[in-house]
Formats: sequence, C-alpha cells, structure tokens
Amino acid sequence: MGAEPSQATEESIRAEVECVAKAVRDAAPVLAQAPTAKKDEALQAIADALDSRRAQVLQANERDLEGGRQAGLSKALLDRLALSDKRIEGIIEGVRQVIALRDPVGEIVAGWRRPNGLEIRQVRVPLGVVGIIYEARPNVTVDVVALCLKAGNAVLLRGGKEAINSNTTLVEIMREAIVSTGLPADSVQLIRNTDRASARAMMGLIGYLDVLVPRGGHSLIRTVVENAKVPVIETGEGNCHIYVDHDADLKMAEEVVLNAKTQRPSICNAVETLLVHRDIAPAFLPAACRRLAQAGVETRGCPETLRLFPQAKPATEEDWATEYLDLILAVKVVRDVDEAIAHIARYSTRNSEAIISNDHDNIRKFTQQVDSAAVFVNASTRFTDGFEFGLGAELGVSTQKLHVRGPVGLPALTSTKYVVVGTGQVRT
Repeated sequence: MGAEPSQATEESIRAEVECVAKAVRDAAPVLAQAPTAKKDEALQAIADALDSRRAQVLQANERDLEGGRQAGLSKALLDRLALSDKRIEGIIEGVRQVIALRDPVGEIVAGWRRPNGLEIRQVRVPLGVVGIIYEARPNVTVDVVALCLKAGNAVLLRGGKEAINSNTTLVEIMREAIVSTGLPADSVQLIRNTDRASARAMMGLIGYLDVLVPRGGHSLIRTVVENAKVPVIETGEGNCHIYVDHDADLKMAEEVVLNAKTQRPSICNAVETLLVHRDIAPAFLPAACRRLAQAGVETRGCPETLRLFPQAKPATEEDWATEYLDLILAVKVVRDVDEAIAHIARYSTRNSEAIISNDHDNIRKFTQQVDSAAVFVNASTRFTDGFEFGLGAELGVSTQKLHVRGPVGLPALTSTKYVVVGTGQVRT
C-alpha cells in the first residue's frame, strides 16, 4: 500500500478522513427517519443507474484490472477485482432483492406490560453510520450501500487501491441516484485516499462511526480487529471443511466437493480442506481427486491420500490451517466423525463446514458440535451467502458471536431501543 507517510502527512490524512466522516454523520439522521418508500425509491434509482451506466463501470474496472496485472496481483485477487456484464447484472439483482425485503426499522421485536402498568416495547432502529474497510471487491461497494440504505444507515467506504477506479465510479453513480430521490448525497461517501494512514484514521473515528466492518484477507481483518477504537464486526476468513462420512452417497459427495472448491475458489466460503472417512476413502478419493485435477485443482494430502492418489503433493501442517482462495485443496483421511470434528475445531476459522452423510447420529453430532457460523448437511459450503440465504445482498459473513453471526443481512444492520409508555408512574 506504499510507504508510511510522514507525521505531517498522517495528520492531514486524518483531518481529511474526519471531514468526510462528518458529512456522513450529518446525513445519518435524515436517512434514519426516511420512510421505507423513500429508501426503496433510492435503491431503485441506484439499480436503474447501474444498469444504464454499466459501460462506464466496466471501463473503470478495466483500468483497475490493468493496474492489477502490472502490479502482479494473484489470479484469485484479479478474480475478486473483475467485473463483467454478468457480475454487474448480479449486483443489480442484489439491489432489487433488497428492495423486496421487509424494512426492519420500526419492527417491534418484543413487547410486554409490567404490573405497574408500564408498556415496554423493544423496537428496531438503524445503527447510524456503518464504516467498511475492504479490499479488491467492487461488488461489495454496491452490496454494502444497498443494505445500509434499506436499514436506514449512512455508510462510509474505504476500499483498496486496486479497485479505486471501480469504486469511485460506482459511488459517484449511486450518490447521483440517491440525490435524485431527495435523500442526501452524503448518505454514501468513499474515502479516496488509499494510503494506510486513511485506514488507521478510519479505525479511530470515535463519535463518527457506530460500527466498522473489515472485509478481506487475514492481515486486513487482524489489523482492524486489533487496532480499531470503534466497535467491529469481524468477517471474512474462511478455512472451510467438508467431511465425507462412511456411508455418504459417493456421487453426491463428489459433486458437492467439486462445486465447493471450483465454483468460485477466491471466495471465503469455498472449501479448503476435505476430510474423508477411512472406510470410504478407497472408493471415493481416487475418482474424486482425478475429477478435481481435471478442473485444475492441486491436491495436497496426508500419507493415506498420497497412497490412494499418488499425484497429490504431501500436505504440511501449514496446509491444514491455510485459506488458499485458489484451486488448491488439502485432503486428509480420518478415522471417524469424531476425528473430523476435532480437526475442524483445531483449524477452522468458524465460517462454514459441511458433512456428507446418511448417518443421522453422525449428522446430529456434527451439527451440534461443529462451532461455525454455518453448518451444512449434504450441501455445498458455497451457499453461505446473504443472497443465497434469502437475505438479499450481505455486508459479509461474520465469524464472531456477538451481535451477529453468519451472513450480515438487514436485521444485523439495526440495533434496538426501548420505548416505554406510562400513565404517570414514578419509581419508589
């Protein structure tokens, strides 16, 4: 991200970030009071504008891709960065799905009457200002804005330098669309300075940000979690596992593993480690690994995997703990479901795990004991996604336990407050 700035430069960047954050903070109360129809109107304007100006978006994205290629970005990062007509259509569809979702703001979560006659209601309210620091994922720019607007939140974005042209264009389009419906343009703002100092300044925006969400690789997430002075929703990392049990449907297992690894390997819910029961390994692994190899997947295996599929490379201890985000799969033959669960407990990042099985006792044990945000039975881990869960777009997949866990959809972008109605009661 470039050299460290001087102290003077750091201070000027901090002042620049605070100025942008203040504008977003000032817009937040207007957005918080906006009726559902007005927010949906703004979202529809965004969808229409993205549709009509997709050529402009693609041109900006191509500048980013060319810069990424020259900078030697990995294939996985270039895939995350790339937009296409199909991906833009998916982004637009995500906005439309958010429009169709019920507005959570104002929902009464619970209500009760106290013996003294007080009527107490717990009501959903916007968080206020949501900040997000993310890497080369321009689709995140629109997903975040759509969800935040629907939940009545203003949003401050700070993307990576690799996607600055794409993000700048997308934000300009969305701001113009929002203004056309009468809502403040500063409901959405982008920090255009991609120096590290701007991220540090954003982490310290006490009084401006109500919550900060990092989306990206291990280093980014750790940096934000360890250094932010504002509340953080931890998202992103996905060292995901699939366990193929002793009585699994071999054809189903093969299809699920292939999908989970190859459908889009650069995403956090792609499978990184395959665990196979020793009783089924001789019948399953050779054919499955050959098919994975045909799809370009490199296998790194334990000694038993190497015996069954000699083309595999030996796995190291590091392989079991690695989120590859690439066409690489670690494979281990295990004794039983208990060893599979123990392996997951040791190496998982608590994102998504799956069991392929027909043994109801093992399925129950796996779903009860595996401590991850999403646990699948006979299905691909690739479904851990707000869109696929019917939540519309998502802010990320939370791997923590407080406030929200799993896909961060609309309800997770609200807090609650208590409205208490009395008839003159006083406390004695």
